[in-house]
Amino acid sequence: MYFVVSAGGTAGHINPAIAVADELRSRGHDILFVGTPDHIEARLATQEGFEFKGFAVSGFDKAKPLTLISSGTKLLKATRTAKKMFAEKRPDAVITFGAYVSIPVGRAAYEMGIPLIIHEQNSVAGMANEYLAKHADVTALTYEQSARDLTCKHEPVVVGNPVRASFEKCTRAAGREYLGVSDDALVLLVFGGSLGAQHLNTAICAMKERLLAIDNLVVVHSTGSFDHDAVIEQLALTPAEQERWRIYEYIDAMGEVLAASDLVVSRAGASSLAEIMTLGIPAVLVPYPHARADHQTLNARSCVEVGAAELVADSLVEEQAFSDLIIELLSDSARRDTMAAACKKLSGSDARVRLADMAIECAEKK
Repeated sequence: MYFVVSAGGTAGHINPAIAVADELRSRGHDILFVGTPDHIEARLATQEGFEFKGFAVSGFDKAKPLTLISSGTKLLKATRTAKKMFAEKRPDAVITFGAYVSIPVGRAAYEMGIPLIIHEQNSVAGMANEYLAKHADVTALTYEQSARDLTCKHEPVVVGNPVRASFEKCTRAAGREYLGVSDDALVLLVFGGSLGAQHLNTAICAMKERLLAIDNLVVVHSTGSFDHDAVIEQLALTPAEQERWRIYEYIDAMGEVLAASDLVVSRAGASSLAEIMTLGIPAVLVPYPHARADHQTLNARSCVEVGAAELVADSLVEEQAFSDLIIELLSDSARRDTMAAACKKLSGSDARVRLADMAIECAEKK
C-alpha cells in the first residue's frame, strides 16, 4: 500500500509521524512524507530515509487580520497542489499529525474520498485537527481530554502518543558509549524542545556552580536553535568544564541520550513526554506557559499524577526551590528509581502499532 504522512512545525508533531511512518514502512508499505520545505520536518524525514514533498504554508496571527488572507491563499494553493499529486499517484490513506501543513493535505484527502486518519498529540487539540476532525475517518488521541475540543465525524479513539521503535532498543550502556561517559557518571539532560526554551536555559545556566560542584555529574544541554549562542556566552565554560557540560543546538540521537540520562529537565510537549516515559527517565517538567490553552501543564500533570515527574511553573524556575529540587533529585537515587518505575504506566510503545493498524484497516475497507 501507499500512505501519505504529514506533519510539521516542531519535533512534537514530526516525531510521532515518523514513528508511524516507520512502522508502516517496516511492514512493506510505501511512504511519502509531506511537510513545509524550510522547516525541521524536511531534515528529519529525509534523514530517516523517507521521500519528502514540501508545501509552502503559513499560520495566521489573530491580532493581524491581514495575515489570514495570505495564509488562506497559501492553504488553497497547497490544497490544489496536494490534489494534483494525489491524482497522479493516489494514496491508499493519508495520516496527519497537526500543524498548518496538515490542513491542505487532509483536505485534499477527504475531498477526493481518500481515507483520512488524524492524530492529536496534546491534551488540547490544535487548530489543524479541530478543522480536520469533522472529516476524518479516524481521530486518534493521546489524551482523552482533548476530545472536548473536537467535533468528530466518528468517535475518537485514545491510543497514546506514538514513539519510534528505535527508542525501545536504546539502552543505558549504548547511550553512555554514544556520549563517551562512564557508567558511574551521573547524567543530567536539559532540553526545551526543538526550538528551545530561553527562560529554562537561563535558569539552568545560573546553576552552573552548583551543578559542577557534583563531582561525577555530566550535563547534556540541548539549547534549541534560537538560544545556542546565548547559552555558550552565559556559561563561558573552560575547556575542562566543556568535558562535563555538553552543549548542543539540537540532539538528533535523542533516544540514546535519554537512555543514558539519570534525570531530565524539559518542557512538557506531548511527544517529549512519551519518549521520556517510554525510556523510564525521571523528569522535572517546566511547561511552556504560552502553549495554547496551557496544554503543556495538562500534559505534565498526567506524569505527575502517576509519580513519574515533578512539575515546576516556568515563572518559578529562577527561584531557589527549583534548583534545590534538581540537586535533591540528583542526590537521591532511590527517589529516581521510584519515579522511573512509574514512567512505564505512560509508555507510548504500542501507540504507533495501533495507529498503523488503523490506517491499514481504513485503506482495506476503502
